[in-house]
Amino acid sequence: MGVVSKQEEINQVEIFAPHVVILGAGASYAAFPNGDINGNKLPLMNNLISTLKLENLIDKTNLNFETNNFEEIYDLICKNEDLQDIQLELEEEVYRYFHNLSITEQPTIYDHLLLSLREKDVIATFNWDPFLIQAYYRNGKEGFKLPKLLFLHGNVAVGFCEEDSFAGVNGHKCKYCEKDLQPTRLLYPISEKNYHKDGFIKAQWETLQGYLEKAFMISIFGYGAPQSDKSAIELMKKAWGDVEDRNMEQTEIIDIREEDDLEQVWSPFIHTHHREFHKNFYDSFIANHPRRTGEAYYNQYWMAKFIENNPLPKDSNFDELWNWYQELQDVENSKNT
Repeated sequence: MGVVSKQEEINQVEIFAPHVVILGAGASYAAFPNGDINGNKLPLMNNLISTLKLENLIDKTNLNFETNNFEEIYDLICKNEDLQDIQLELEEEVYRYFHNLSITEQPTIYDHLLLSLREKDVIATFNWDPFLIQAYYRNGKEGFKLPKLLFLHGNVAVGFCEEDSFAGVNGHKCKYCEKDLQPTRLLYPISEKNYHKDGFIKAQWETLQGYLEKAFMISIFGYGAPQSDKSAIELMKKAWGDVEDRNMEQTEIIDIREEDDLEQVWSPFIHTHHREFHKNFYDSFIANHPRRTGEAYYNQYWMAKFIENNPLPKDSNFDELWNWYQELQDVENSKNT
């Protein structure tokens, strides 16, 4: 049984099937545990109301909620026709809060994640926050070829031109008709999301399904698969197909929850033992085989070779980080990939 060294892995650029990464709120929380550059906290569903100081607005409903979970409260408000004005106020406050978030100055998990994947790969996020777009912009302008981004529930940093089906940065213009891009609608946590009714979100899901069908690995980072997302899970499952037909693909879960819980939630995407669980992003396959996840996967699972890790320099500043990743991209460029 052979051994693939770190340098051999760097020089190997042979796998062109996509690596699909799914992000949930837990990923943004892990990337920004202390909040944004101004200390504004990134909320989860169970503390969104208190973090955004929405208590007074919730009180205006005159309803007694038995939960603090925004997902459950919003769903109940949405179903009450007499509370439509409050629903709109809630949506405006949520949008405003997320729109005003700004990424921290030092490299984050999102910078590391983006730089660790290639153009052939895709990151699909359920999150509304602008951090992934902001990280994409500052690394992309350095000349790095980065993965495609998909926004499954809309995003405050993304704009869309319905006429030309063009998505870009919110506030910019459509590259075809040069009209201002319109903010994407945020898909809120209700049981019936109707993904097909919004042109932008429908296109995002169709693209994701295409990537899932061809993927060699799926990594699910901080996504809890809540009950209100049952239709989303079904869409992904349909594209991934029968696990019995995925006998060589790998599923990676990055989440702080217990493994038994995660295995139960994600069993429709796992073929027998072809899965791995990590509580920390930096223990993941992505972080230990940056820009070569496909090659490392092939060497380990198809060729049954031992592989040496090439962990990303997580404590480096941006100049050091970009210099380190440049070697990997230079190899890709030399092979015209």
